[in-house]
Formats: sequence, structure tokens, C-alpha cells
Amino acid sequence: MRFCLALIIFLMNTSFSHAACEGKEISEDVYNGPLCIPKNAQRIVTLDPLITLGMLLELGAPVVATPYMAIQDDGVMKSVKDRNLVDLGNPREPSLERVAALKPDLIIGSAEAHGQIYDTAAKIAPTVLFKHMDWKQYLQRLSEVAGGEGTADQALLAYESRVSSIRERMAKTELTVSTVRFAPGRFVVFVDGPEAYAPFAVLHEAGVKRTAYETVTDGTIVKRPDWEELASLEGDILLYVSASGFESDEDDKLEKEVVQNPLWQLLPAVQSGRAYRVDRGPWQSFHGLASAHRILDDIERHILDSQ
Repeated sequence: MRFCLALIIFLMNTSFSHAACEGKEISEDVYNGPLCIPKNAQRIVTLDPLITLGMLLELGAPVVATPYMAIQDDGVMKSVKDRNLVDLGNPREPSLERVAALKPDLIIGSAEAHGQIYDTAAKIAPTVLFKHMDWKQYLQRLSEVAGGEGTADQALLAYESRVSSIRERMAKTELTVSTVRFAPGRFVVFVDGPEAYAPFAVLHEAGVKRTAYETVTDGTIVKRPDWEELASLEGDILLYVSASGFESDEDDKLEKEVVQNPLWQLLPAVQSGRAYRVDRGPWQSFHGLASAHRILDDIERHILDSQ
């Protein structure tokens, strides 16, 4: 109780958003900008345990806490535990009491997911909530605010070189590719378009051709087909993810329920034996360059090398 009272008093008397900036100011792609942040943050909290956490770890940033819930990649979870990061609980409602107790000098999160708690978080420490953007641009923006500007440049160049080589190979094939995620009671199709979720932006960069149903020109990110609409996934190759929830224990059971359905068996890629399950880690909790390379691995394995 005394801690809660102290936290309330602290928050009432502290504000970092609009004080005179003695660090560096950022205004683009952020919630409630312009913002003042420290030049070299030493204790960073991320409220986003997916792409933000993964990229910060790749950048070698001094992260001290994140929500454990929703981390679906085994490699990321191992890194989190090896570093003894404090668990902030639910990423939608992270424990701000734990955040305050850690005395961070920078908090990073998502404008879409954490806008409702911005005012409180910003009274604990300078808080940057980034808006949705291209994943490579986001990596660069994170490197700017986390004190590692330029850290990812060489790794990004290596990625660009690899994706360019794969794109040249893809240009020589007419194969189309469909993708779908199984979720309890529904399907989710991440589309190819201007706002595509990162793994599917990688597919686009690599020259992978999606079907008409899976290609948009507006800001659509996902479609949720029913069983009848699933017939629109008429690609020559089908990549699917089975994700029952945050935990993977039920994924195999969910996959079995779907693939045994007669309507699933009618899909062209299924009939030709070219439907492949891919790892939920990089495809559903994309966390940076390592995930991007694993997407490229799947392109080579299931599309290019299977011709």
C-alpha cells in the first residue's frame, strides 16, 4: 500500500514529455511528439514483447524489463531469461508499478497497443510509443532512440543482398503462394499490401507472388476468411501457421482439426502435396533480422528448392 501511495505521489509531481530537452528530441512516427529522450539510455523498458523486444535484443540495447506473455519465439525467450529481464505481465496492461520500481530512463512501446497508458508511463520515464511502420525503418528508428545508431547497418546490408538474390530466382518462376494462419475457430490471412505485417513484407521483397485474394492496395493488413472463402487460397504453394494462442501446446491438435476437413483437402496446394506448415515464431511474432532470415529460409526451402 505504501508503495502504491508513493507511486501516485511520484507520478503527480513528475513529467518528462514536455520538459526542457537536455537529451535528443524526436517527433516523427511517435505518439504525442515531439518527445525528449536521453542520448544514451542505460535502463530501457519495452512494453512490447514482440518486434520491439526482439529488435532491441538484436541491437544489444540495455533492456531491463518486458512482458513475458506473448513471447512465442524460443530464442527470444531464452535471451530474455539469460538476461534476467523483469516480467511485466500482460503486454496490454503491463505492470507500471514494476516499471516504476526499476527506475528506467527510457520506456518504449507501441502507439496502437499502449496509447491508453501513455500519460502514466510518461510520468515514470521518457516514453516513446512508435506508430506502425516498415520493419526495416523501425529497426533504424529503434537504433536511434536506444543509443545504437548505425549498429544494424551491416546486418541490414547482408539481408538486402540475400533478399535481392532470392528475388532474382523468384522472377524465373510463375508459382503463386498462399498463406494462412489457423486460430481457434477462425482463419487469418495476412495480405500483401502497403501496410503488410513484417513477415509478409519480406515475402513481397523477395518477389513472392500471392493470389489476387491475398493482394491489396489499401491499408488492409489481415483478412478473416470463413471455410467457403478459404477456397480463394488457390496458390500453387500454401504456407500455413498453426497458432492456438500464446502457448503452443495445442497447435498440433488445431492443425489436425483443420487439415482433416474435406474443404481443406480441396485446396490446390493441398491436393498437389505442396502445403507446408511453418514455424509460428518468425511468422507470428516477428522480431527482427533473425526472423527475416528465417522467412527467407522458408522461401528457399518450400518454394525455390521444391521446384
